[in-house]
Amino acid sequence: MTPEAALGRLRALADPDRAAQMRTYHKVDREYLGLSNAVSGALAAEWRKSHDLPGLVTLAKGLWASNIFEARVAAGKLFIQARIKPDDTPAWDCITGFLPELDSWAIADAVAMGGQKRLIQDPTRLDQVETWTRSNHLWTKRAALVFTLAFCKSRHPKPVEIAARERILGWCASYVADPEWFIQKAVAWWLRDLSKRDPDTVRAFLDAHGAQMKPFARKDAARLLPPA
Repeated sequence: MTPEAALGRLRALADPDRAAQMRTYHKVDREYLGLSNAVSGALAAEWRKSHDLPGLVTLAKGLWASNIFEARVAAGKLFIQARIKPDDTPAWDCITGFLPELDSWAIADAVAMGGQKRLIQDPTRLDQVETWTRSNHLWTKRAALVFTLAFCKSRHPKPVEIAARERILGWCASYVADPEWFIQKAVAWWLRDLSKRDPDTVRAFLDAHGAQMKPFARKDAARLLPPA
């Protein structure tokens, strides 16, 4: 399917009333079609099954270039399969190529879904992700934490996952004094997800760094911690 045909599929489902509400909510000046995440996700799943990797990259870049909200969300969701064989480098390069143009949390999170899968497939990419922590672009800096959330999921982490957690917690520590709301929220999100599997580490982090965090972020980070 060409990007033009995919955009036609999206436009055919447009809901103008809901689109107007979404424009007001997201506060970013671009075209909105008024589609739910379920609809854009279902279309992305359909397209993943019918395209090879080069086709997915072409489709993702075309959808992204449209600057339509739902098209960019769908572009981010084209690479969320757990494994891409034999080499997922074109997918990773496509995803990370979107970072400089991120300007919306919803689009950023959709892009991060594919990024998480690609990082788990090749954790050496954390070297590249670490450079994002020094970015002056809010959404790139935030992506360093949202892309790495998958490393929080294992209750019995492998050595490579343990090393990744320790490394990323160091990034979190470097973020705690950042006054930007979305950065504080990302730190809280990462810690909250980790607290489901490793509450002691999260408690230790909050003991060491919690005083520097915004109160809402500190509270959110601790929200799922079991009683000590």
